[in-house]
Amino acid sequence: MKQVVSISLGSSADDYGFETEFLGQDFMVRRLGSDGDLEKAAKLLLRWDKEAEAIGLGHIKFPNGIGPRYLRKKQDHKLRELGAQIQTPVTTGSALRDVSFEWALRFIEYKFGNYFNNVRCLFFSGMNSYRIAKVMSEFTDNLTFADPVLENGIPKFINSLKDLETYAQTAHEVLQWIPSKTLTNSAVPIKIWNEYTLRKAAQKADMIIVPFYGFHDYLKNFTLEELGGKTIITATAYDERVTFLKERGVDVIIDTTPKILERVVAPNLLEALFLAALGRKKDQLHSDDLLELISSQKMDPRVVYPSGSPKKINRFAFVIHPLSKEFLKKDKAVDRIANFTPPAFLDAVEKVIAYAPPWVYSRITGIKSPTGVETEGWLITVGGTPKQMLAHSPEFTYARLLQAARMAKRMGAQIMGLGAFTKVVGDAGVTVAKKADIPITTGNSYSASGALWAAADAVRRMGLIKVEKGKRIKAKTMVLGATGAIGSVCCRLLAKAFEEVYLVGRNTAKLLALQESILLEDPDVKLGVTTRPDKLLSEMDVIVTATSGAGKKILDITRVKPGCVITDVARPLDLSPEDVAKRPDVLVIESGEIELPGLPEMKSIGLPDKVAYACLAETIVLALEGRFEVFTIGRDIEWEKVREIYKLGLKHGMKLAAISGVNGVFSDEDIAEVKRLALEARQKQKQSN
Repeated sequence: MKQVVSISLGSSADDYGFETEFLGQDFMVRRLGSDGDLEKAAKLLLRWDKEAEAIGLGHIKFPNGIGPRYLRKKQDHKLRELGAQIQTPVTTGSALRDVSFEWALRFIEYKFGNYFNNVRCLFFSGMNSYRIAKVMSEFTDNLTFADPVLENGIPKFINSLKDLETYAQTAHEVLQWIPSKTLTNSAVPIKIWNEYTLRKAAQKADMIIVPFYGFHDYLKNFTLEELGGKTIITATAYDERVTFLKERGVDVIIDTTPKILERVVAPNLLEALFLAALGRKKDQLHSDDLLELISSQKMDPRVVYPSGSPKKINRFAFVIHPLSKEFLKKDKAVDRIANFTPPAFLDAVEKVIAYAPPWVYSRITGIKSPTGVETEGWLITVGGTPKQMLAHSPEFTYARLLQAARMAKRMGAQIMGLGAFTKVVGDAGVTVAKKADIPITTGNSYSASGALWAAADAVRRMGLIKVEKGKRIKAKTMVLGATGAIGSVCCRLLAKAFEEVYLVGRNTAKLLALQESILLEDPDVKLGVTTRPDKLLSEMDVIVTATSGAGKKILDITRVKPGCVITDVARPLDLSPEDVAKRPDVLVIESGEIELPGLPEMKSIGLPDKVAYACLAETIVLALEGRFEVFTIGRDIEWEKVREIYKLGLKHGMKLAAISGVNGVFSDEDIAEVKRLALEARQKQKQSN
């Protein structure tokens, strides 16, 4: 049986020994601590020379991965000198450590997909973890290095890999000769400030990279507030370290040291085992050998979930805007002043706020898919009302949306939704998607899907139209704004479900082109086109309004058939509360509202708890699925994407929310009352005829 020994400068209380099998050979593996005593470690080296097949040196601080070469050579020389007189191969594990760092991150990114996409990383020591930082820089720009704070007591973080390299080659070398840390540690205010900023940096981070050496020193002052919900990347996460992190609420631990034996062992012992198994001498184990071993033995990176269940949190942002100047009164200060000032005050506020930079309205947490994936995000407000957007050039709004995109990226969002902006101004997200640094979606695909989802549910609950499974519904439907982004897809969806669909718009040529394309897909549906819908309103059973009229009168609700279901997907709404109040025998619903999975928490957006507009829900669905890509942009929505986002929504637990109207959620009693009044009105019409 071959002997492999790790001689560590760590505590002898952690010593162990066990038998194992590797590459078809039997081994006795031992770990012997010297309690920090170099002389004792030297005696142990001499004791096991020739008796062991290979020896590892443990609990030794590795040289920095970046910095002045002479400093690294000096440290390397000390390590080589320690084993110079030993004939048995001696290793510190540095070769395996360097390979496993990169292998672990690339494997996880490949296996889980977009795992590190735009993630916010805090490195306690960028110089020590330089190899990790280089790999992470391929997936995210959100890198923060605490080297100046922790090494030199300087209250300044480094925020890019390039700046870290500059620091390592210049400032770091100079600071080695200046007692800066001693001076700042003696200055209590600076020390307290450094500790405060470090805790804040940890709170903002999604992932924290903690070196193996000094692990507890880095984290000794960190609590659940700083580490709760975080992902920790470290090396050789012993059981006591896993327990330590679990107690502080860490969600995921990525251990860059593979676990191939019955217990977690350090890289130096693993590399010694490899040397012994392959019969190699000193300095004969190369990166290619290690990669081949890792691949052939399937040494996957170790991912630990302290809570016991896998956890992954993706991140999104969504841009909102006030729908009218009345929405500005939701701010208590504005509302208070508006109560005793003339109307001109609100007009002025509306104009001024359009120039305001974007700001975070609310953080959204608690969204969890049945698949186990979670997402969190931010609602970012861009202050222009539809009126103000139309009063400026599209470039005015684009500039603010791109500001919001930059803010979203800094916060770690992996995708951003535009929502109602696409209905008001510009090219439906095309320009923003081209110029933004993160993927953009408008949400229009899910808005179209949600519109018909709600309409179908409303028709079923009303019970005035006979619905037979597998057959087209014998009813007449109409889409106002048929040639628009959402309207055109609504037409296609209705054409698959109803016998008769009327397309309404202002451009006859576009209407005819849309009619032709739908008939190619569904030749059995009866399609009509018109630019004057009023004469047909009294015949319609279902009406969808999907215009961008921005306050213009779209239809005369007094002409609508009693019991008609009107689905208003326009933002701003096509029908005012005053219009709706005129017809209590008509069910007017504000479609596109989706119930989110999990226990979401956010500030009110004017909908019931857990409910979001479909455009926002589309962004959330894509985040849950890890589809960080430009999904829906432009005026022409693809039918395939409408179907795809609907299926993805079901996969991640999205449900049609309780149907809401201008006065809130419709109860079963409310719908029953609309039905009763509709039947009465129809009876009166029948009698009068």
